[in-house]
Amino acid sequence: MDLKVRYEIEFPINSSPQLLYQYISTPSGLSEWFADNVNSRGEFFTFIWNDSQERARLASKKSGEKVKFRWVDENNKDTEYFFELNILEDELTKDVSLMVVDFARKDEIEEATQLWENQISDLKHVIGSV
Repeated sequence: MDLKVRYEIEFPINSSPQLLYQYISTPSGLSEWFADNVNSRGEFFTFIWNDSQERARLASKKSGEKVKFRWVDENNKDTEYFFELNILEDELTKDVSLMVVDFARKDEIEEATQLWENQISDLKHVIGSV
C-alpha cells in the first residue's frame, strides 16, 4: 500500500457552528453533500458513491465542534487513515470555517484537494452559504 500523507484545508463557511455540525455529523446531513448516501449502524458509517462504498468508524466527536471518522477494513478493524472535520469560529469576528484533515498519496494531494473543494461547494449550497 502506498504511504499517504496528512494534509489540511480550511474553508470559510457562512453558517452557525450548530447548523454546520448537523451536516458533518449525521448520516442525513452527510448524504446531502459528502456522499450519495450515508448509513450508520452504531458507531460505523457506510459512505456510498455510485457503485463504491467505504466504511468508517466515528472515532470521536465534540458536539458543535468536530467529528473524526477512521476508515476501517473489511473486518471493521481500524486503519491508520481518517478524516476529520473541525468547525472553527473566530472569537472576535465570529467568522466560521471548516478545517478538513485528510490523507492522500503525495502525487494525489492536488486531486484530493479539488475533490474536497467540490464537496464543500456542495455543502455551502445545501446550507445556503453561497
